[in-house]
Amino acid sequence: MREVNFYQSESGNYPAKEFLDSLRGKQANKITWLLELFEDTSIVPKQYFKKLKGTDEIWEIRVIFSGDIFRLLGFFETDGNFIITNGFVKKTQKTPPNEIKIAEERKRNYYERKK
Repeated sequence: MREVNFYQSESGNYPAKEFLDSLRGKQANKITWLLELFEDTSIVPKQYFKKLKGTDEIWEIRVIFSGDIFRLLGFFETDGNFIITNGFVKKTQKTPPNEIKIAEERKRNYYERKK
């Protein structure tokens, strides 16, 4: 099965993990449950996971809890593992372009440092 990992910045921070740590207990538990499902299931229901059109292969993990909508963005590595780059609370219909840009920049940075 695949692994879910968090993007680590050059300064050693884990921005998406810090986002998760900022959430209340039950919110974080629901997201953790979904990440475990993502790791353990070969096919994740599309209500929770989709590729964002017009991006550099950025995918979105979607979680709804008590009226709040949470999103985690990331990308697949060549080995099938998934790297979460950033997370946010969604307040509009469309995924904010600045969040997509952050995910794409972190993906590029990840591969540049991996070389």
